[in-house]
Order: sequence, then structure tokens, then C-alpha cells
Amino acid sequence: MSDPFTFRRLAPALALLTLTAVPALAESGGRAIVIPGRPGVPIIINGRDASYAMIEGDWGLERGTHVQPTIYGSRRVVYPEVGHYYPGSNRLPGYGRLEIEPPPDRKLPKPAESFHQSWEVESRPPQPAPPTPMIEPQVLIAPPFDEAPRPGPRPYR
Repeated sequence: MSDPFTFRRLAPALALLTLTAVPALAESGGRAIVIPGRPGVPIIINGRDASYAMIEGDWGLERGTHVQPTIYGSRRVVYPEVGHYYPGSNRLPGYGRLEIEPPPDRKLPKPAESFHQSWEVESRPPQPAPPTPMIEPQVLIAPPFDEAPRPGPRPYR
């Protein structure tokens, strides 16, 4: 380690390792301050506006279990009353169509013309196979096995 050349290489490598590892270690749990990505759009966590608040115990997708975060410096969000109909609350909806029953002696519209439409699907009948031309096989005549071979030059082996 007394060589200055080795120290000049080792010092930047350690500095780079330190600078890249510190943010990764800082992100692993602990406290975080929530800053919205767009001004005027609140970050809602469990019914509370967590914009610019400090959160403790929020690990997000880092852990396999759900941990209830603690939010410091937030305010409760009051949702506006909207016209939704929930049958469990025994309230009638404030919107919808007003049904008016017409009188029984009204003039009826003329009946609609009859209309019928149908589709059918079936397979094509199988086509007959084309006739196969009769090609006679070549006939090879081989010498019988009991004859002695003819005299002559022997094949190269």
C-alpha cells in the first residue's frame, strides 16, 4: 500500500463505491418525506393527505409484508358528498329517470314490420381423390446367389 500509484487507483474506487452505496442504504426503510409529483394533486394514504409530510414505516414494494405506515404532519381528507346510491344507507338516489306511466287509452304506434334473418354454415363435401397414375416399378434382375463370381479385376478396397 505504500505505492502511490496503487493509492491513486484505490482512492477513486472507494469514493465511487461509497457514493453509490449510500443512497441505496438510505432508501431501505426509515423515514421519508412525501413530495407530490404534480403541484395541486394530493398524495392520499389511508384517508389522509400525506403531501409534504413525513412517513415512517412505509416500505412500498421492498418488503413482502404490509406494514401500516405512520404519517406525521398530515391532515384528514374530507371527501365531498356525491350523489351515489348505496342501498345499505336507506337513502334514495338524487338522480335518475322519472318514470311516467302513460294512460291506457293512448294512441298506440303502428306495429313494426316483421324481420327474420338466419345464417347457416356447413362444410364442403369431400372432393374425390385424383386418380393415381399406374407407374410400373423397375425390375432388377440379380444373379442367383449360388453362382461363383465372374473372373475379372477385383474392386478397389
